[in-house]
Amino acid sequence: MYRVVDLITKKRDGERLTKDEINFIINGYVDGSIPDYQVSALLMAIYYNPLDDNEIWALTDAMLKSGEQIDLSKITGIKVDKHSTGGVGDKTSLVIGPIVAAAGVKIAKMSGRGLGHTGGTLDKLESIPGCTIEIDGKDFIKQVNEIGLAIIGQTANITPADKKLYALRDVTATVDSIGLIASSIMSKKLASGADHIVLDVKVGSGAFMKNLEEATTLAETMVKIGKNVGRETVAVMTDMEQPLGNAVGNSLEVIEAIETLKGNGPKDFTELCKVLASEILLIAKIAKDVKEAETIVDDIIRSGKGLEKLKEMISYQHGNPEVINDYSLFKQASEEIELIYLDEEDAYVDHIDALMIGEAAMNLGAGRATKEDVVDHSVGIVLHKKVGDKVSKNDSLATIYANDLGVEVASNMVMEAYQMSKKPTSTPKVILKIVR
Repeated sequence: MYRVVDLITKKRDGERLTKDEINFIINGYVDGSIPDYQVSALLMAIYYNPLDDNEIWALTDAMLKSGEQIDLSKITGIKVDKHSTGGVGDKTSLVIGPIVAAAGVKIAKMSGRGLGHTGGTLDKLESIPGCTIEIDGKDFIKQVNEIGLAIIGQTANITPADKKLYALRDVTATVDSIGLIASSIMSKKLASGADHIVLDVKVGSGAFMKNLEEATTLAETMVKIGKNVGRETVAVMTDMEQPLGNAVGNSLEVIEAIETLKGNGPKDFTELCKVLASEILLIAKIAKDVKEAETIVDDIIRSGKGLEKLKEMISYQHGNPEVINDYSLFKQASEEIELIYLDEEDAYVDHIDALMIGEAAMNLGAGRATKEDVVDHSVGIVLHKKVGDKVSKNDSLATIYANDLGVEVASNMVMEAYQMSKKPTSTPKVILKIVR
């Protein structure tokens, strides 16, 4: 039997914790025998004396085994899971899932709700009239076997240790520790049961990882964890210095995802979706090289097969598939406010603060400040100018969709998020690096 105070002291002094010691802490924290205040002290010790590879794997394994693990063996074919570390305007699952399912990959995805600036994937799906994310295990397996795709809420008791640890990290300023982030993400992904994992690691002002160096370390760490258990894992590092695509807000993002499957999506969002979908086809051995994967993805979008797959998923999950062609079926915001550039002199968009745009959307009701908050699916922001674009007097920078909540604050935040330059600026790269 260990004494927790001795383990805190050990890590505080820069020593390595053993697998048995980490298991003791995680099991004790889950069963309530180790209190928050001691785990808080340990988290701070870890923050200042980072976990090494062995400790990260031991922590991942302990959290993985703290709850249920999903058995996807009744689903035929290759199962791939895709995870994003989160960002503003990130609706990629709604595009990538249908594309790769149309190519023969099985996507059995259990997703989460958003806590913060905008809703999560589940909130976006629930903006579709009638669409449910509560599906029992038997119907979930049946749906994936029949159409290759399901995105539902997490029903099983997956990684309860991570849920407790994450809540504690959030209030003890220990969220941005690479070892803790890696073990948190990978314990959930491994518990979800997929054969392979593709990670979208966001980098920039609107992401956990603010620079490419930190993001690369996180990506390499997660790829190693996947390799440890025989789950081939790829990490794609992508830009989050500005919002992804043009739409921020639940129904607005679903509409943008539909338009992207129709071949009309914003350039940056379309590029990211194509790259991530191609990586999934490569890891699933559907394509032998990047060129073949890209050709398959382009053909699926051009033929409408990806759009049809999304329509099938909506129908299976009791939503109204007519939203694909009639956007008026979504709940509509009562106000549309145009934000106009009024300077006499032409300029170029130099930077858009992604986090500020996200927080502006949350002020409108598109996200949650607390778990109890109710999301308004109809509100949000659509950007008309992105980094690198030229702006002239009376051009519209953005449109705010609102229902009387937070309009003035959100409008000011969006205008403040835009930084202009009198000299031409370049369009930022979307894909920064890939770790295979």
